[in-house]
Amino acid sequence: MMKKVTRVIAGLTVAAALLGLAGFLGAGYFARRIAVPTKARKEDLRILRVFDGDDGTLLVELPASPLTRARGRYSIWFANGSGHACVGEVVDAGEGTVTRVVERVDYGDIRSANIGIWSGYAYSRPEQLGLPYDDVAISVDGGTAPAWKFEPLQRPGSTWAIHIHGMGGKRAGTLRGVPVAHRFGFTSLVVSFRNDGEAPPSDDGRYSLSQNEWLDVEAAVEYAIGRGAERIVLFGWSLGGSIALRLADLSSNSDRIVGLVLDAPVLDWATTLTSNGRASGLPKPVALLGLGLLQSTQMRWVTGLKERIDLQVLDWVSRAADLRTPILVLHGAEDKSTPFVVSERLARSRPDLVQLVRFEVPGHSLEWNGDVEKWEGSVARFLGSLPAG
Repeated sequence: MMKKVTRVIAGLTVAAALLGLAGFLGAGYFARRIAVPTKARKEDLRILRVFDGDDGTLLVELPASPLTRARGRYSIWFANGSGHACVGEVVDAGEGTVTRVVERVDYGDIRSANIGIWSGYAYSRPEQLGLPYDDVAISVDGGTAPAWKFEPLQRPGSTWAIHIHGMGGKRAGTLRGVPVAHRFGFTSLVVSFRNDGEAPPSDDGRYSLSQNEWLDVEAAVEYAIGRGAERIVLFGWSLGGSIALRLADLSSNSDRIVGLVLDAPVLDWATTLTSNGRASGLPKPVALLGLGLLQSTQMRWVTGLKERIDLQVLDWVSRAADLRTPILVLHGAEDKSTPFVVSERLARSRPDLVQLVRFEVPGHSLEWNGDVEKWEGSVARFLGSLPAG
């Protein structure tokens, strides 16, 4: 009898060890997926056909989904990112399909494409804005980071807007915010930062979730100040929102940062990443273990990080009392990547500083795309409310 009990205990011990190992491996994979920059997104949107309408308008037919049915202007990347087209409003919705206008083909042959990626990049190149701009280089650790500088047609003023993109994105994604800043007479600087594929990589080649990326944007702030900027407004998208908050908190030039415009920002990484993990089918304990790995000095051999990430320091909901700069948050209520409820918590915590504008659009960082008038109008009112320089 004792031998049987011993075998059962041994079997349970082995099973528990294997289960624990599986959980650790899952957590390690989750942590590395967060920290390691994505080389390319998976093309998962079927392009059913591209054809000419009766009036000669180029049209694209796609499978119907909440994203492809949404009102507004979006884009499709295709041919492994070498092709890009801007698509406009829906002109026909059939049984399980939707047809939209192709407003502009920037590059590539969309007629031959059969798969792509749905995107909010209504502009893929700076010249598409029809505004004067220059290519400039910002000195950062490891070299120079490319940026686009847009100056107003009249004499440049003393306020600059710095536009910061999100995780896995490129600076072109923030071009959507330039026109409204331009109308206010701001000089706009559209920046890149470490590990985005355009700026020099960090020593470890890993995202630090704004913990260190802000240093590259601080270099952009110093570039602007060196060229006459007296006031700075930061436009941050997703991860860029977290970077903007970190910059406003730590910058030696924080007194010049007069406002933050944040689109679908990451305000609390622990909540955001746990939510993403669970949406992907990852058990909550495994997701939490993965976050523990990111925060562990001893487990940097798993994540490849040069230093641990302090997620508590990057939790702006719990640190709401530390905020000093007026903030406008533009966020879609259906956002599955950065939960809208976190933006609500921040707005409730600091109603004196934080304005929250809710959008009814599917997807992440697509607020501008779904309602340009509301987005730009909200930003314009916010900018107009900031103290005059």
